[in-house]
Amino acid sequence: MNVNFEPHSLKEFNIPAYILAPGSEAEKLGDVPSCPVLVFINSKSGGQLGGDLLLTYRSLLNNHQVFDLGGEAPDAVLRRLYLHLETLKLNGDEFAPKIEERLKIIVAGGDGTAGWLLGVVSDLKLSKPPPIATVPLGTGNNLPFAFGWGKKNPGTDRDSVLAFLDQVRKAKEMMIDSWHILMRMKAPTEGSFDPIAPLELPHSLHAFQRVSSSDELNMDGYHTFQGGFWNYFSMGMDAQVSYAFHSERKLHPEKFKNQLVNQSTYAKLGCTQGWFFASLVHPSSRNIAQLAKVKIMKKHGEWQDLTIPPSIRSIVCLNLPSFSGGLNPWGTPNKNKRRDRDLTPPYVDDGLIEVVGFRDAWHGLVLLAPNGHGRRLAQAHRIKFEFHKGAAEHTFMRIDGEPWKQPLPVDDDKVVVEISNLRQVKILATHGCRSRSVHDPSSPTTPHGQDDGERDSDEEESVGEEWRKFGAADTFKIPDEMKVQKARRSEIAESLGPVSVPKENVQEKSGETKHTLYQGCALPQFTCPTSQQ
Repeated sequence: MNVNFEPHSLKEFNIPAYILAPGSEAEKLGDVPSCPVLVFINSKSGGQLGGDLLLTYRSLLNNHQVFDLGGEAPDAVLRRLYLHLETLKLNGDEFAPKIEERLKIIVAGGDGTAGWLLGVVSDLKLSKPPPIATVPLGTGNNLPFAFGWGKKNPGTDRDSVLAFLDQVRKAKEMMIDSWHILMRMKAPTEGSFDPIAPLELPHSLHAFQRVSSSDELNMDGYHTFQGGFWNYFSMGMDAQVSYAFHSERKLHPEKFKNQLVNQSTYAKLGCTQGWFFASLVHPSSRNIAQLAKVKIMKKHGEWQDLTIPPSIRSIVCLNLPSFSGGLNPWGTPNKNKRRDRDLTPPYVDDGLIEVVGFRDAWHGLVLLAPNGHGRRLAQAHRIKFEFHKGAAEHTFMRIDGEPWKQPLPVDDDKVVVEISNLRQVKILATHGCRSRSVHDPSSPTTPHGQDDGERDSDEEESVGEEWRKFGAADTFKIPDEMKVQKARRSEIAESLGPVSVPKENVQEKSGETKHTLYQGCALPQFTCPTSQQ
């Protein structure tokens, strides 16, 4: 691939060093970059590809804007950046608000890594959250594929990276629903019932002990876990196969050097785990109907039982039209299904989650056929699993490609997993991607109950804290000292009246105005508190 990028074109993606690194000397600048990007790369993803990609991005962009997720968590990076942006804006920098408005994020990794970044941006609750583009660097790459970024691991050479940057510049913004998962159980009298992951917990699941005062389980002696997902939550045999794959990869990383080998190993594990012969080797006690009672909510406050066929061994709660390497389990219901069962196409921003069941791997292969789909069970704003007392010692669960083994108490019938629509975040998508918005004029129908799925701010404040966040990051807040300085600056600016920018700080070129740093009047300078740096 040969991309003709002039050296000056890279300036459209560069962020000045003084914006990224507090303490750097301020620069005199021309035009604001049209597409400033922050790049987060999981250097452990894709075998050696993650590390190679990290080197290429750092050779093209400012080192301060390319981060290895193995070295620094994204919430710390973003918190530091946005705090410094607030400081610069307070001190009159004209570039800072424009960088903030145009900023985009690129994340390279598997679906779990992409979900981690999305969760962090969601939890920070920034006033102007940046949209996110995803580089497919994992095995399944369902999330990048859903938004047009492909599912094959990308090239790591200069031309490939430049081509991707050009796609990011041209990409459109879409809103994507996020989903919160809450798991609560009675504390065991002996042993631990924390989620057991392949050597480490997924980024998307975080321990969370507090519950709201209005919660019926607000009492001592209960464990609560929370997390969030953007693509899917699954439970059952598909998650068991995924757990076996991740366990093997954690123990023998040298065997998993490229995507093709990974996919081949995944298929082999599907056979050895009995996923293709589930009716013969899979105990019926682990079928979803025998394991848990399932309820759904189509309208707020109205729970109803969902009948699960006894042969279903895997259940998938799906937000995007991409699962298991780009397959679409929900498909597109025909007109009769839409009318008779009140079903809609799988929009990514309609506040509805699609619930699909599978009997075994052979049932899953039907997705390869034109118009193939799994067993459509329901669409809902919330779904709840109430595990039967003593039904099993454990089950397997998975969030956006990251599985874990979940022990279940045998003497308690209050083990609950509840999934609820949370909020939306901006994501970048290529034109013509398979994901569809309910607001797209070409959408055939308006989803049923869409208004019922939207939460206003009053409702959000009335629910417990565990329903308002993923647990991936603390909400970003401007320090009180900065708020005081900001108020003082506004008062002084108002008393001074309109301020003229000195002529030497304005350059005219081709009808465009270029600004240097704001030096129009002497306003109080703010320095970020030491504890916040």
